[in-house]
Amino acid sequence: MTCICREGGHMAIHKDVAYRMELARGYLNEAEQFFPCRQWRACVSVSILVIENTSLGVLMLFGVSAQTHQPGKHLAQLISEGTVTDEVASLVRELLPELEKFDSHEKMLVKYGDEAEYRLPWQIFGEQEASVAVEAARKCIRVCSQIVEIHE
Repeated sequence: MTCICREGGHMAIHKDVAYRMELARGYLNEAEQFFPCRQWRACVSVSILVIENTSLGVLMLFGVSAQTHQPGKHLAQLISEGTVTDEVASLVRELLPELEKFDSHEKMLVKYGDEAEYRLPWQIFGEQEASVAVEAARKCIRVCSQIVEIHE
């Protein structure tokens, strides 16, 4: 795990976390706008950004750098090391399945499609995938908000 040390300590970290949460809310707003327009791939893409930013925000609360490309691994490590309270650990466990589902493979599909099968991203993602992604994004916003509240 890479730790972060910033001037201003606690306040700077909370500003960073607040910034991540605002990013996530903005992306969720976009996803919710894309959904009724049937922009399924775009909906999944920005939902993944919600999931990523909320998980990075949680990591930052506990001093882990936002530069990680595997937030799920680091969140699981916080639990296994006993770095977080039982209440926070329970909430983090709610995030982990979403991070597993929308991992780097899913990010690659949304950007490049399935090159081996010559399937474009717009052929891969439909209404069902978009619906699942938006629900995961909403869940991550809710859970991350709860963790931030507890941590304050």
